[in-house]
Amino acid sequence: MTEAQSKLSTFPAFFRVSGRTVVVVGEGDEAFAKARLLFNTDARIVVVAEAPEADFSRFIEEKGLVLIRAPFSSALIEGATLVFAATGDGAADRAISTAARALHIPVNAVDQPDYCDFFTPALVNRAPLAVAIGTEGAGPVLAQMIRAQVDQILSPSLGRLASLASSYREAVDRILPRGVTRRVFWRRFFQGAVADAVNNGDIELARRTANTLLNSQGRAAGHVWLVGAGPGAEDLLTLRAQRVMMEADVIVFDALVPQAIVDMGRRDAERLSVGKRKGCHSKSQEEINDLLVELGKAGKRVVRLKSGDPLVYGRAGEEMAALRQAGVTYEIVPGITSAFAAAADFELPLTLRGVASSLVFTTGHDLTGSVLPDWARLAISGATVAVYMGRTVAASVAARLMEAGLPAETTVAVVENASRRDKRLLHGTLKDLPDLEHRDELSGPVMVIIGDAVAGANFEHSEPLVREPVRTTAALGA
Repeated sequence: MTEAQSKLSTFPAFFRVSGRTVVVVGEGDEAFAKARLLFNTDARIVVVAEAPEADFSRFIEEKGLVLIRAPFSSALIEGATLVFAATGDGAADRAISTAARALHIPVNAVDQPDYCDFFTPALVNRAPLAVAIGTEGAGPVLAQMIRAQVDQILSPSLGRLASLASSYREAVDRILPRGVTRRVFWRRFFQGAVADAVNNGDIELARRTANTLLNSQGRAAGHVWLVGAGPGAEDLLTLRAQRVMMEADVIVFDALVPQAIVDMGRRDAERLSVGKRKGCHSKSQEEINDLLVELGKAGKRVVRLKSGDPLVYGRAGEEMAALRQAGVTYEIVPGITSAFAAAADFELPLTLRGVASSLVFTTGHDLTGSVLPDWARLAISGATVAVYMGRTVAASVAARLMEAGLPAETTVAVVENASRRDKRLLHGTLKDLPDLEHRDELSGPVMVIIGDAVAGANFEHSEPLVREPVRTTAALGA
């Protein structure tokens, strides 16, 4: 999907209709549906219908709607805030839309997108909280399906909690400073004992708890989360990671973290790239450590967003040490490491009964020294080896492992951009691995998995690691 295709053609917004007139023109099912939707509001609902159907007529009478039994005319909608053209007759609805637009009144014509200035969403009502789901008219049934799911997730007491929050807003604005202190208060209000009391129907207890919470709030202390962003796919981000990203004042992220994941953070959070890529380090690790300490001491709530898992080749140890020494609190939010994502892409078992009972995480650089690391012996005994950042040292890895006794025919799997839509899968054997160094088109992060268990992978969607030589046929001489 291109950037243009990912943009909405409508801007989601809520109309203020309290005490204002909204007109529904029509007498059948379409008009009845719009009137029921509008009855979720305290708008003055006017129905223009010469002979509304029985159920609709009963609803109008029971709910106190205004009924005008007359043919449509422009005079009947003058002064309205919104108009719904819902006669069931396409030509009539288009005429109503044209009349409303001439009066500069936003109009919705049922099932005629070109004659709509706005679309009616599927609505989850927890007044004063509302969740509206729209598809720009493309899929009303889909919107209703999503509405049903959201309705199940949201507590029925959420509206009462929002109303209680509204009664505290002035006091909070007066007592608590803007910024993180105020946000922390509201997070605790909506997620803690106050919300529990409202859910149990005890509003007095909820008020006492909210008062205690308000009076105990001081200047909020800074805090740092070291968060694993996973291998790259947005839907592999953990729920906890997504939650803390919505709490952060600042998001400090690495170059390998896709922008789509960075964008999942709180909209007004500051975003700082410390992009460390091979040969292009915008900040040294020491500078990153200092930055995290500085932000934490300034009272900021910081998400340090790392590709994969922060504890696997993420240099989290150095950052934790700096934060501990400075007295800044922190916590770890684990992420899915690239080895697991690469294995999932290949459908390969990293451990396999009777074949591989051990798993080694390493970087290819471990095999470039003069001393063979201890884990290499594990590879010889059947362990599966997951090599991070191994493309440029693939030849050295292959050579050293074969020298150590690992058979040249041992299966290898290679994944670029594991878990992402643009992933690329290659397969071969240990002796083929040096060819990886010449694959300059592989610009994304590359994971190499080596071992007997890899033979159980699904190679249906992968390509051979060694490319077939180009065959040319010499032209026959005359």
